Amino acid sequence: MTNEIKKEKKEVPQSLKGMNDLIGEEYYSFQGLFEKAQEVAVYYGFQPIETPLLEKEDVFISAIGEGTDVVEKEMYSFRGKGADRLAVRPEFTASVMRAYLEHGMQTLPQPVMLYSYGPVYRHENPQRGRLRQFRQFNLEIMGTEKSVADAMIIRTTITILEEFGFKDLVVDINSMGDKETRSVFIKELTNYYKKHLGALCKDCNERIKTNPLRLLDCKQEQCQPFKENAPASLSFLSADARKHFKEVLQYLEEMAIPYRINNSLVRGLSYYSRTVFEVIKLDVDENGKEKEITITGGGRYDYLAREMGAKKDVPSVGTGIGMERVKMFPECKSIAPRIIKTPKIYFIQLGFEAKLKSLCVMEILRKAKIPVQQSLSKDSLGAQLSLAEKTNIPYCIIFGQKEAMENTVIVRNMETHSQDTVKIDALSDYIKHLK
Repeated sequence: MTNEIKKEKKEVPQSLKGMNDLIGEEYYSFQGLFEKAQEVAVYYGFQPIETPLLEKEDVFISAIGEGTDVVEKEMYSFRGKGADRLAVRPEFTASVMRAYLEHGMQTLPQPVMLYSYGPVYRHENPQRGRLRQFRQFNLEIMGTEKSVADAMIIRTTITILEEFGFKDLVVDINSMGDKETRSVFIKELTNYYKKHLGALCKDCNERIKTNPLRLLDCKQEQCQPFKENAPASLSFLSADARKHFKEVLQYLEEMAIPYRINNSLVRGLSYYSRTVFEVIKLDVDENGKEKEITITGGGRYDYLAREMGAKKDVPSVGTGIGMERVKMFPECKSIAPRIIKTPKIYFIQLGFEAKLKSLCVMEILRKAKIPVQQSLSKDSLGAQLSLAEKTNIPYCIIFGQKEAMENTVIVRNMETHSQDTVKIDALSDYIKHLK
């Protein structure tokens, strides 16, 4: 008999469903898109903000609203080590508004224009362009009810997408109205849909009780016919809301941004008011039939601050661009991030004395802004030369025992195999003058 207890064989851990690792070029591709979006945002006057991944659950419930898919089905929430219930960020706007209120940004010159970027989390069925962890670039203009802010958000969004490589974009746009008229519209909408309860999907039978506006956002095929004859929010606009919407359209016309008024457009979150929009990509399928795909969207949320406990409204407008979603389109360009530097030199070392001094030589090159590639873990000259040839880097540095003692290196042209011996002190200048 043996007292040895057999340990269960552990499986190699895997990433969670819908949450992917980013490695090498894939990481850089996201960074390149972010930097391009950031560049556009900065040109238009937006400033950066970064909010935590974790918030109190009520931040999102009060902002997004009960009865929404995000809160009811998709948000990751749990009880923290204290008494608070916490939630992992399912979107940015609520967190940014919380930060705006907490840090007294109302006292700053208004409006406050902010951009943010990072991962968000939603528990939904993973599919192409929509994962459980995805990266989003957000734009918010907070503290103004002026229609020009709506137009600026749309203009900046379109510009970012065009810089990504998109063409043939059109904006679907609608107005949800304001406090004065929204309740009347919701009542009419509810009465209309109550006549068709037996034909609606299960989710819509719940939405009519908890969040009637979401009836217009339903994607189930059986509910589509009822959208055509549903009351239109534009028919219930107050004079002020109608004027605001007309001005937004005038800005789009002035900027030659194609748009279509879409009466069934409401967006999926409860906090939207007045302007709501989606950016649509017009395309043709393999059968030559026109098709439309929504890339992103956003809108105005004038009453969100009060829903989150503020004493006064903070009229605001914003949008969020899902990076995984834009990357699924073939026209989305591969944009190299600024950190990527094409190496001009492959560094080869031979012998322990040379290896000891190798990092010092590489630091000299780094300070001179000369990127290198290396394989310091290798010892053989043949192995290192073979790796250098595969990279197609034009020059290599050979640093051996003799060179280490004489404070020199050998610089070899990988195409012609010609080489020069160069003093380390003069190395940076020598390399900078190489073609």
